[in-house]
Amino acid sequence: MNAGAAAHTYVITGGGGYFGFRLACALRKGPSQRILLFDARPPSEALPEDVEFIQGDVRDYAQVEKALRGAACVFHIASYGMSGREQLNKKLIEEVNVQGTENVLQACLALGVPRLVYTSTFNVVFGGQVIRNGDETLPYLPLHLHPDHYSRTKSLAEMRVLKANNSQLAGGHGVLRTCSLRPAGIYGPGEQRHLPRIVGYIEKGLFKFVYGDPDSLVEFVHVDNLVSAHVLAAEALTEKGQHRAAGQAYFISDGRPVNNFEFFRPLVEGLGYSFPKLRLPVSLVYFFAFLTELVHSVVGRVYNFQPLLTRTEVYKTGVTHYFSMDKARAELGYNPREYDLKEVVEWFRSRGHGRKHATSSVKKLILDVVLFVVIVALILSFLPVVGQ
Repeated sequence: MNAGAAAHTYVITGGGGYFGFRLACALRKGPSQRILLFDARPPSEALPEDVEFIQGDVRDYAQVEKALRGAACVFHIASYGMSGREQLNKKLIEEVNVQGTENVLQACLALGVPRLVYTSTFNVVFGGQVIRNGDETLPYLPLHLHPDHYSRTKSLAEMRVLKANNSQLAGGHGVLRTCSLRPAGIYGPGEQRHLPRIVGYIEKGLFKFVYGDPDSLVEFVHVDNLVSAHVLAAEALTEKGQHRAAGQAYFISDGRPVNNFEFFRPLVEGLGYSFPKLRLPVSLVYFFAFLTELVHSVVGRVYNFQPLLTRTEVYKTGVTHYFSMDKARAELGYNPREYDLKEVVEWFRSRGHGRKHATSSVKKLILDVVLFVVIVALILSFLPVVGQ
């Protein structure tokens, strides 16, 4: 292995996704950087000249080892099951998040890769309980209390990554230094996982209610702030950075707690729609999500429909949980910039989204009636049955 070349080689697993690609574009600004993206699918955007792509699967150790050969730092972003119907595929979630992470760790040790930055999630400590200004001293949520398999497997993977810190590299060439970043929900122009789904609900007339306490607070992180945190974490694992991030976990967000639905108000109104006035209790919406998951478990193999909401998504959006950035600021030098949704609105509008005045009033009426019937049915399901 050419040591000089390895000094500037970065590998990003899951690099074909939105965040991985943005991270690659930021890393390539450095001198003599070699950036390699490893993913099952290529990026949706054209690759810059100095960014390479290798198609592969983190579940296959041989493919992982091939991709990581010569790397000086690995950003392990690849995961599965974060939202929607993906959350219900437990087998694939387990294989990607747990076995895939183990493959990355073993390849780093075998190939002498000295640094690994793992992209985790807030949910390793959160399972629906209220958390205000939590910090990294919070214990992991007990595995059996996680309402979804994604969060459970991300906890297992993060524990394994941090435990591997200071593990001896093959050939006696130093040790592996690892850290974990726990981001909030990611947003930014071009984000492909959450925002298109939300806009789809808005345009189909399904966004007719909000839920939870209007004072409940959650957090988000702009993609560029998350990119900055990853670059800083990688630097803080080097000798120059005094290895200060080694073995550590960090919460990462914009550092501005906000009500989940108020956060998206500029997007709703910016696309020309009215913000809903109906507010439902979290318990009612959670029960609806439970019924939806129950139906999916029965018919999912025949018709793999997209649930309107899952139970975990109800907790994530309707229950207060936000975290301190103090540790990330002090140890990584993380200083999030302020962003809003204006650029996101402009991105969607430039691609033809926005209220179409020609929308059929009959279609809108039908959707309103269906939604009303669903809500009434849910409310009635909580009422006692006469004679019992």
